[in-house]
Amino acid sequence: MTEKHVHRGLVVAAIMASMAMIAIEATIVSTAMPQIAAQLGQLNLYSWVFSAFLLTQTATTVVFGKLSDIYGRKPIVLFGIAVFLASSLLAGFAWSMPSMIAFRLLQGVGAGAIQPVAMTIIGDLFPGRERGKVQGYLASVWALSAVVGPLLGSFIIHSLPWAWVFWINIPVGILAAFGFIRFLHEEKLTRTASIDILGAALFAISISALMVALTEVEAATPVYTIVAVLVFVVSLGLFLWQERRAEAPMVAPDLWLRRPIAASNIAIFFASMAIMGLTTFLPMYVQTVLDRSPLVAGFALTMLLLGWPAGATFASRMFPRFGLRPIMLVASLLIPAGAFLLVLLTPESSPAQAGAGSLIMGVGMGLLNICALVITQESVGWSQRGSATASNVFSRNLGSTLGASILGAVLSYGLAHAGGIGAISPEQLRGLLDGTGAAAIDAAPVRMALQAALHVTFLVMFVMTVLIVPVCLWVPKRLDQDQPAEAADAKA
Repeated sequence: MTEKHVHRGLVVAAIMASMAMIAIEATIVSTAMPQIAAQLGQLNLYSWVFSAFLLTQTATTVVFGKLSDIYGRKPIVLFGIAVFLASSLLAGFAWSMPSMIAFRLLQGVGAGAIQPVAMTIIGDLFPGRERGKVQGYLASVWALSAVVGPLLGSFIIHSLPWAWVFWINIPVGILAAFGFIRFLHEEKLTRTASIDILGAALFAISISALMVALTEVEAATPVYTIVAVLVFVVSLGLFLWQERRAEAPMVAPDLWLRRPIAASNIAIFFASMAIMGLTTFLPMYVQTVLDRSPLVAGFALTMLLLGWPAGATFASRMFPRFGLRPIMLVASLLIPAGAFLLVLLTPESSPAQAGAGSLIMGVGMGLLNICALVITQESVGWSQRGSATASNVFSRNLGSTLGASILGAVLSYGLAHAGGIGAISPEQLRGLLDGTGAAAIDAAPVRMALQAALHVTFLVMFVMTVLIVPVCLWVPKRLDQDQPAEAADAKA
């Protein structure tokens, strides 16, 4: 094995460590947060601990992707790791909910730099025919983190101070940073480019306002939501105006509207909306409507986590032989097929049917994610690969947020207009999930109302997945590459 291949392998290890740091943070915090919130107080701010991270991560992803095209990948990913580790350290010392939210905002900034740039480094180091295999490794990291995170969070809460929920990232991040510093070698960039600071600021403001409107739509007052939407519309309009006049726009319209990139990102957007519905509402259906234990509900969802890396691995091995577009089309059929199994669920259904739907959707997502990312990266040269990769990550994050908002609203509407028994209260739903309280007396009608509401939710989710099919058909049969992957590999 050559020194170049050894170095590439060690850089991949650093990328996997940095991705694990982000992936496990989401699941470990969600497990430990109830106990942390009980100590910090101000439970009315509870949801903002999660929303803050997602808000800044999504708003800064595109900005850091562009900066990596100007200054190189290495300084940007190291900056992201430094911000993430510093904010993790501070989060462990949080003394109140507002301080925790502030540190989570900073964590999101770090994640916004790490995730797209680390994925771009893979595109730089590996030609297209090899890249899918490495992306499969990264998919396995996310799947493993989804399983390990809750277990680790539960262990820390019961055995250690809760600060270790955040501090556990520090040694992992230090190792990742060492790997990038020691083994990632980039040519010194001589090109200069003006930075569209105003465009970056307007983009961050517009996306932040949109995320606030989406994540707080149920809890917020109408005035609060209207103000957020107005800020989004105004700042988006100013952003589009700025990008038309900027010498080097932060988000180049000619890049985002390029057919292979646009089709790939739209497909990922719809798929992410549906997957958010699956992960949010399938465990609820299995526990309440099918009346199974949380363990069985967890197994049904785990099928997604098994199917995803399996699909990614299969795609990485098969697309050099069959091509990216055919595999993407197969994915576009598998995802709605899995969603349709969830539409067919009834109170008499077996949890195996729910697990099968989850597995099929997971395989489809594994196939789609790999193909969409490789198509996006192969459609541009080195100088735009960071921006292109960031557009893919941004579409995924925005799809997840919008999917959670839309499907959550569908479920809430269904529960508020439950036929026969009136609106279902949060206390009744919580009592059914916990198996405690007076709600157990009226469990049967509550289950019926919940089944009807979740059925409509799954139906809307299925419609979202069907939209993936025409979008994937829009992917061109031949890609217009500005620069061959092998040339980019040599450059890196």
